[in-house]
Amino acid sequence: MESHWFTFTFVFRAASALGWIAVVAAARARRGPLYAKFIGVLLGLHTLIACALVGHVAPFAPAFVYLQGAAALHFFMLSRPRMRPLAYRALVSLPASYFVAATFLSLPWAIAAGLGATPYGLWVPFALAAVGIFQSLTLRREEVDILVDRAPVEGLVRHGARRRGPGEGAGPRPLRIVQITDPHIGPFMPVARLRGICARAVERDPDLVVLTGDFLTMESQDTADHLAEALSPLRALEGRVFACPGNHDHESPAHVATALARVGARLLVDDAALVETGAGPVQIVGMDYHYRDRKARMDAVCARHPRVPGALRLVLLHNPGAFRDLGEGEGDLVLSGHTHGGQIGLVSLGLPWTILRLFVKMPDHGLWARGRDRLYVHRGTGHYGFPLRLGVPAEESVLKVHVAAGGAPYR
Repeated sequence: MESHWFTFTFVFRAASALGWIAVVAAARARRGPLYAKFIGVLLGLHTLIACALVGHVAPFAPAFVYLQGAAALHFFMLSRPRMRPLAYRALVSLPASYFVAATFLSLPWAIAAGLGATPYGLWVPFALAAVGIFQSLTLRREEVDILVDRAPVEGLVRHGARRRGPGEGAGPRPLRIVQITDPHIGPFMPVARLRGICARAVERDPDLVVLTGDFLTMESQDTADHLAEALSPLRALEGRVFACPGNHDHESPAHVATALARVGARLLVDDAALVETGAGPVQIVGMDYHYRDRKARMDAVCARHPRVPGALRLVLLHNPGAFRDLGEGEGDLVLSGHTHGGQIGLVSLGLPWTILRLFVKMPDHGLWARGRDRLYVHRGTGHYGFPLRLGVPAEESVLKVHVAAGGAPYR
């Protein structure tokens, strides 16, 4: 029996290594050396962890083999990206995402196994990844009240969203905004799912819909048709839909611009628009995603588009990390995405902590304040990068923006 198990683990490790070589070779041949390096590191780390753990999964060996095969096939097919049918997503993409996430979460157990210890509790990371699959396929519907009070705040701090108090407010009602950000059309966000999100946005009849970037993934970058179809319900709100680019939109800018134009959404690339709403005039400034000279570029945009007297100034800024570089007083309310809410954390438990804040000081989710400006970081409609969400639910919300008495926009 021991000899059979030894043979199994040897064959699993050898096949996994050969699979890694095949995926990296295909990535280099079809998409170039940069992508090959990226996928080589990602799949290589996953494979090392899986090979360290395979000797401790005897009751689940068939499932382990299937999941490892799904992961190799998933990454191999990404070298020639296109949107896959439901059956492929169910049998390959989602199991692969689950397994890769579970193995990365299993790193401490893999280290223990590599040192010759028994990795007790190995089921824990796999159970957490199962929770992550559920959270990655669902959204939390919310209404978020944001008070633009213009009260000065020292530094950049988390600033609790709260309801308008008695007598507060410069208008008859709050400005109602639906924000859709980081949908990342792909395995977890098929066209039909995003189309449903947009249809529900239309049903809520908001004053504005803002799309703050990162629409596609590698799977969906080959055509504008996927995004145009997914956003098609927003045609019913033409004149109320505005967008800014995210970093991934620079990978296929023509497709993104074409799709947005088809649905009547106005793409603001370092540009501005003035729109009349039932809650009063709103000036919308859409910032491009700048990789270099960020502050100088945003200062130039603000100089070209100064404040409109009496209008709420809304800034669409995909990356909340760039909020620090926005000139003080330039945004009554800045709307961002990019972080996916931190993606891994304790938000589902009612706590603000996310893993993102361990590594960077970028605002991760919710309402933030700096000086007199306010920033709302949406948790994202979809996700990308790490395969799953865990403890940070995706967001499908209506933002109700209240302007406090005495906190009206600069005039």
